[in-house]
Amino acid sequence: MLFANGVWRKDFFLPQEKIFLLEKNPWMFSSETLMSVCQMISRLRPPASKLAFIRKFLKSLITKQPRDLLLVIGTGVSAAVAPGIPALCSWRSCIEAVIEAAEQLEVLHPGDVAEFRKKVIKDRDLLVVAHDLIRKMSPRTGDTKPNFFQDCLMEVFDNLEQHIQNPVVLQSILRLMERGTMVLTTNYDNLLEIFGYQQGKPMESLDLKDKDKVLQWARGHIKYGVLHNHGLYTDPCGMVLDPSGYKDVTQDPEVMEVIQNLYQTKSFLVLGCGETLCDQIFQALFLYTVKNKVDLEHYMLVLKENEDHFFKLQADMLLHGIKVVSYGDCFIQFPEYVQDLTTQICKHRSPGTSCMDSAKRKLKLRENGTDSPKRIKQSDNGVQ
Repeated sequence: MLFANGVWRKDFFLPQEKIFLLEKNPWMFSSETLMSVCQMISRLRPPASKLAFIRKFLKSLITKQPRDLLLVIGTGVSAAVAPGIPALCSWRSCIEAVIEAAEQLEVLHPGDVAEFRKKVIKDRDLLVVAHDLIRKMSPRTGDTKPNFFQDCLMEVFDNLEQHIQNPVVLQSILRLMERGTMVLTTNYDNLLEIFGYQQGKPMESLDLKDKDKVLQWARGHIKYGVLHNHGLYTDPCGMVLDPSGYKDVTQDPEVMEVIQNLYQTKSFLVLGCGETLCDQIFQALFLYTVKNKVDLEHYMLVLKENEDHFFKLQADMLLHGIKVVSYGDCFIQFPEYVQDLTTQICKHRSPGTSCMDSAKRKLKLRENGTDSPKRIKQSDNGVQ
């Protein structure tokens, strides 16, 4: 019986139930256990010629130029890089860790602690729960500074650099950034920036409240800039969980035009955040405001746990101009898939013709005040 894309289960040193937990929830295990598993997988992998499954990539994706891509990275990336920090693994895990920190730091009433723990289990919209939690630990005036939420996050994300265990995904992202790929993240953590600094890259963390920086980033002038659309845990003023917190951004025509142009001229590649389309801020910036999305060509890497659900998701996302791609049926496959995908993208030098190329041409024609190539030709000949 095969395990994780061609790795044999035979003589595997973990019991069956542990293997299942490891595949679905790697953060439940210690770093020592994860390292042992990685070493075991490496030893047990059969020769490439014997693998029953050969990985295929969409040609429309791997023929993209890196400069034509915009990565949207989420908790899956952080979970793969630092599995020893449960708070990095999902929104739910992050909120649970913050509640625990609030209880330990005694900055939240015991009754509120119990109430929020119930909400995390029952409520589907975790962004609302997180928003209420921030408000509970902020001044009654409604201001976001000072607040205890930041202290809790700093407790949760303490010494992040010491927890980087598997930087494969971060190395791949930096490799693409070197070639012009832009990066946006829904994460509070700055693991990518920390790792980039360690590699000698001039990384810069940005949030949507700094208009000048956002405009520079969106125009491609900050090569190693990482835009945190929910803010960064080190800056309490930049913490936002719903669109109302970005009124200055969404009501600024210049900023919105530049940001929405990215969705029309870049191919978004979503990594480690399958719930991106449910993110209210992502919706406000892109989905609800950009028209003709079916003409676009974006991509989302997801875990294929259930075939029926996966293929339904594929069909649904095509309506948004998003091609859903499976990186495998267990999370352990994610880093290697991203690494191989990056290699394929960097290997192809000439971009292919795609729906996104067509969308770019249409956008440029509109900016020039023309509707079609035919009209341009007529104007050149003096015909109006």
